[in-house]
Amino acid sequence: MSSVRLHVKIKRVCARKRPRDALKAHLTPVRGGGGGSAPCAPCSSIMAESAAVEFCSDSEDLFGDYDSILEDSSILARLDDAEQRERLQSQQLQGFRTPPPSTDAMSCSAAPLGDELEDLPPSQLQFQEQIQDQAKRSRLQVAKATPMPPGGAAGIEEPEGAKRRGGVRKSMAEQLKEAMLGNAAAPAAAPRSAALKEAVISKEISEAMEAISAEAADLGPFFGLPRKVKELMLRLRGIQRLYDWQETCLNLDCVHQRKNLIYSLPTSGGKTLVAEILILRELLCRRKDCLFILPYISLVQEKVRGLANFGLELDFMVEEYAGSKGRFPPVKRRSRRSLYVATIEKAHSLVNSLIEGGRLEDLGLLVVDELHMLGDGSRGAVIEMTLAKVLFMSKATQIVGMSATLGNIRDLQTFLGAENYTNDFRPVQLKEYVKLNDTIYEVDPKEENGFRFSRTLNFKYSSSMQKMDPDHIIALVTEVIPLHSCLVFCPTKKNCENVAGMICKYLKEQFLQHREAEKAALLRELKDSGNGSMCPVLRRTVPYGVAYHHSGLTSEERKLIEEAYSGGVLCLLTCTSTLAAGINLPARRVILRSPYVGVDFLKRSQYKQMVGRAGRAGIDTIGESVLILQEKDRKLSGLWLLQVASSLQQLDAFLRRTLLFVQQQQLCADRSLQDVVRQSVHILKEKELIAVTGTDSALQVTRLGRAAYKGSVDLAYCDVLYRDLSKGLEGLLLNSYLHLVYLVTPYELVPQCNPDWMVYFRQFSLLSASEQKMSAAVGVPESFVARKAAGQTVKKNPDLVAVKRMYLALVLFSLLKETNVWSVAERFQLSRGFVQTLLSSASAFCSCVLHFTEELEELWPFKALLTELTRRLSYCVTAELIPLMEVAGVLEFRAKQLYAAGYKTLSHLANADPAVLCRTIQNLYKKQALLMVASAKMLLNEKAAALQEEVDDLLTLPADLPPQRLQPKAADF
Repeated sequence: MSSVRLHVKIKRVCARKRPRDALKAHLTPVRGGGGGSAPCAPCSSIMAESAAVEFCSDSEDLFGDYDSILEDSSILARLDDAEQRERLQSQQLQGFRTPPPSTDAMSCSAAPLGDELEDLPPSQLQFQEQIQDQAKRSRLQVAKATPMPPGGAAGIEEPEGAKRRGGVRKSMAEQLKEAMLGNAAAPAAAPRSAALKEAVISKEISEAMEAISAEAADLGPFFGLPRKVKELMLRLRGIQRLYDWQETCLNLDCVHQRKNLIYSLPTSGGKTLVAEILILRELLCRRKDCLFILPYISLVQEKVRGLANFGLELDFMVEEYAGSKGRFPPVKRRSRRSLYVATIEKAHSLVNSLIEGGRLEDLGLLVVDELHMLGDGSRGAVIEMTLAKVLFMSKATQIVGMSATLGNIRDLQTFLGAENYTNDFRPVQLKEYVKLNDTIYEVDPKEENGFRFSRTLNFKYSSSMQKMDPDHIIALVTEVIPLHSCLVFCPTKKNCENVAGMICKYLKEQFLQHREAEKAALLRELKDSGNGSMCPVLRRTVPYGVAYHHSGLTSEERKLIEEAYSGGVLCLLTCTSTLAAGINLPARRVILRSPYVGVDFLKRSQYKQMVGRAGRAGIDTIGESVLILQEKDRKLSGLWLLQVASSLQQLDAFLRRTLLFVQQQQLCADRSLQDVVRQSVHILKEKELIAVTGTDSALQVTRLGRAAYKGSVDLAYCDVLYRDLSKGLEGLLLNSYLHLVYLVTPYELVPQCNPDWMVYFRQFSLLSASEQKMSAAVGVPESFVARKAAGQTVKKNPDLVAVKRMYLALVLFSLLKETNVWSVAERFQLSRGFVQTLLSSASAFCSCVLHFTEELEELWPFKALLTELTRRLSYCVTAELIPLMEVAGVLEFRAKQLYAAGYKTLSHLANADPAVLCRTIQNLYKKQALLMVASAKMLLNEKAAALQEEVDDLLTLPADLPPQRLQPKAADF
């Protein structure tokens, strides 16, 4: 038999079958000639191109009428032909009973699939090896054969699987199909094919990584991301397709070119999803870390929970930087990338840490939510300083800012060097109204005065009712509740409670019957969360489906009320303006009780934030806002210096990259920016934070300045803090937490403290002798407190700051002992909201003081002491609950439930079945359970990864290891 030589052109395209007709993914935007970016060639072998890839089941015929790997169906015909010739030759050999064929003859039948096919894919190589084994066994059988009947071959065994059912032998083509189907379902058994396959995959991965390092940011069909991201969006978020504006924004030239971007849309327009897709592209495609800045701790925790599943599925870390949480410097990971989700202040500290460690270039993307807060006092100054440092120190970090409303967009563009994208899209139409007396006007820019008459309120008010509700709020809310939801924004916290109580006083009995059982369960949970205590206002209003929402609530109360409102159990919330920028709680109708926030007139950005809550996507087709009117109305940025500017000249260059420089004409009208800078430098010198040396005015940060920088301590208090800590070391009280608690009591809360002197004296009297002695040492003697409690005048007043700090320290000291916010608030005659704010601020400040002391050698004892105190203040629960409290979103009440059910450690919760959790834990919904378990898994992975990185560092050969040369012995000469 002559050798049949096959010349096959190999083209490895994909490990799975390609579809005949590629379908375009409905989520993938069409990329035009100028706006899109082509997928990188090296990545195409391991990821699908922009068209969707269609997958088959393992039992499906992968071939049909063509070979999906070789794209050449003629190989099947050639194999059949070769098989027929081999069978004919075997029969002839058996009939003539000839001696075994020579080695050359034996190799003929194998030649068609021999060395020429060494480059075939592993599936065909495995089949080739099987055929060769069968041929060898057949020839051996022939050599040893006994006489057989004519036309029979009973002595020759066919290999297993070579016969069909019924004794019919399988064809060569069918065996090829079977072998390849089996190979697709399981790893190849042949060592050679497995090695070849591994080599091919390794080469593809290597090429992909080379492409990534070359700034190629396209790895798949979903906006440059793998198809798995699209599947996760559907499974975890229920998102089937993006809005048109989102596709347009993601396909902007400036996005593909990684230029800075500012985009603004109305609330609920889907801004965050665009930011998350950009973050995923940076993490997965460019393999860079990302920083996501959010304004409030609750939003950070919500985002950490929401992205934990994505991190677990896509193999990146989601790290929380809020309150006392966050590691400085952050863990440097070799294999995984990190998404840092941070509050404004923590983000600034994180950027400082990255700059100091020379790692800012690792930060590929920085996203700022609520960018309009740049103009919001001291917090706006912190955002500005964070962005200015990144702009000045890193050319590789892209900045993306988003907001519902931006009034100074041109200044922000100039400051950030950013492109701008604006769209007025809202998933639900918003109609804005203004109410004056009984008349309601619709806001209409087309009208000459901007308003158009809409209707007159028709609601019968009694005289007493008119006196209680002159603004006719009851008439406005009863038009929508209880079947729809409503938010009433009030100017003060007290007004929230009063309005909620007033509305319930005049609601009908039918409101009590709406979802009665669920409201009863909510009341029980509120009582349990307060350890038996409950707000009398909520006890009266919740049965009607009404509650209030402001900072006076505890964290547990806020969470329970938010969940009940989202689920429709509560239909009306009276709230302050902070809810507008907080958690997403939309409503059918939003009512603004007054055009004031506190005593300040409502800003346009605040108004837009509030009315933007009107309209629930997927629930309502329209949203309404009503502003009630009556018949009758900036601070300079602070400077932080370290490794940013080392001279006045460099400082001037740095300032040219700030928003302050862009707006200097408005903000520094009476003097030049240089004068302001030199005055600030003078203040820093007086506080001994910097030193100016040499004729070139070089700036040098002092030890104290470095400590303030590392601890993110407000420059107004850093010298006072150093003095207090140094004095505290002289007689540090260690048999009680009181002295340490006093030293970490936040200075900024002192002005809000007005002690009740009788309460002060009563609590002071309960202190031990050593604790009272410590109090006198910091400037608060017992005699002074006793005289104030007795109403006597004190001729020589001590430092009132120290007196008020000690009062707040006593509150914190009581909390650490009892861990009950309600009882402590009642004992000290304070609102429970203020007590919890004090606790949260103290835990964050304690963390700052810890980092502050790490830079000052003389304060070394505090490092060990404050580490444990930070942990105690952060959670303020019994020790056994702390591991569960580390999970984002798990508060004390939920931690107690979990602990009682047997989930006592982080590992228990990370390995829990969400369905079992829902059945075990009372009033725990499936979505909450899924997020809780995912967050626990992410936290567990983060801890394990940090330990692994530490092990790797220990085992890594030092780069500066001295040459290891053996010194010859004297005997060798």
